[in-house]
Amino acid sequence: MSQNTIPTIYTGLDISKLNLQLRLADRLHDLPHSAPGHRRLLHLLAAYPGAHVVCEATGGYERAVVAALQQAGIPVSVLNPARVRHFARAQGQRAKTDRIDAAVLCAYGQALHPKPTPARSEVEQQLTELVRRRAQVVELLVAQRQQAEQLSLPSLRRQAKGLLRHLQTALEQIEKELEALQQQDKPLRERVEKLQAITGVGSVTALAVLAELPELGSLNRRQVAALAGLAPHPRQSGNWDGRRTIGGGRAAVRRALYMAALVAAHRNTHMKIFYQRLRAAGKPAKVALTAVMRKLIVLMNQILKNPNFVLQN
Repeated sequence: MSQNTIPTIYTGLDISKLNLQLRLADRLHDLPHSAPGHRRLLHLLAAYPGAHVVCEATGGYERAVVAALQQAGIPVSVLNPARVRHFARAQGQRAKTDRIDAAVLCAYGQALHPKPTPARSEVEQQLTELVRRRAQVVELLVAQRQQAEQLSLPSLRRQAKGLLRHLQTALEQIEKELEALQQQDKPLRERVEKLQAITGVGSVTALAVLAELPELGSLNRRQVAALAGLAPHPRQSGNWDGRRTIGGGRAAVRRALYMAALVAAHRNTHMKIFYQRLRAAGKPAKVALTAVMRKLIVLMNQILKNPNFVLQN
């Protein structure tokens, strides 16, 4: 190691709606989760040139502070909370408080050296927000339609119809904004068009996969399957060989691929042959469909990774 190399100092940052708990050089700092708090955070980290912040994804609360760190050039790793929880239990730590979580994140960084999370462009951030909001509105629409069918009072039925109209209008507005975003950003539009060339993949699936898996096109086949949570995990012990299962990864990507796989298994020539071969071999329909989802995400990755890739549907 060169004498001029600055050692990495992993720091744990627990993020809540109102507060930040920073574990830095064996000291704990309680900061407000606000613009002044972010400035104070950057000031504290400036004293440690090798600082590498480790935090968890918190459903959106982390976005502003992560953006501030990335803009300041401070490496930050945004981790899957499940991995951090498993790490804590492996250390025998079952208690969970903000202070403890900050210390666990610091220990996670020191033990596993996670890679920095790349900064996302403005278009990528807008795409993710629109796609996730669309999924939320669709879920609300489905729930409200089911509930409306059970109502008998005229006043409640009128109320339900009004709410359904409002949600439908919101959905249409989101879809217009998604279309406008594609028209404004040529690279995004081109990526969507390439993915839509796959029989079974529509614009909704293409946009959702790009929003939730921005690394698509920069990974190998094993990495992309694992990141989507579609890589089968073996379960073996001695002579016992159990059923392989999938899990982990990004559930939103799997949800986006499910309907595409259903269509591809019946209309995409190559996927249909693959699906039918698995079914003929005795594989359950769900297992065969999961395999189609895995082939789809690997194919999507290949198309975006190789400009000269020739698609055969």
